[in-house]
Amino acid sequence: MNSALKNRTRMQGGDPIVLVLHTPKEKCWGILDEIGAAGVFLRGLDLNSFDEWVRAVSHDEPFMGLSDLFSPMWRVERLSRDEASGGIPSLFEQVEQRTGRSVQDLIDNTRVA
Repeated sequence: MNSALKNRTRMQGGDPIVLVLHTPKEKCWGILDEIGAAGVFLRGLDLNSFDEWVRAVSHDEPFMGLSDLFSPMWRVERLSRDEASGGIPSLFEQVEQRTGRSVQDLIDNTRVA
């Protein structure tokens, strides 16, 4: 992740994020599209399927890919930027390291025409 992204304090569209929801409890990972009074829009997936998705991409196997997701604000428990911590790479960095492809390329290749 570039240093300009690390130095910003506000999350903006294009930032990799982890979204924690309640009722029911869910965690999502993806690229933030927009935060508004209604809720959070992102291009991503349920965190439970993250490793399976990365494995499928890295082995050129069929996979569901990322989806456009919306979560209403009343369900949002926490929203955090996906960042490396204590020597552990961020999920964003892990995708690029494990697949050899950029996240943007993966997003572009899973968008419906």
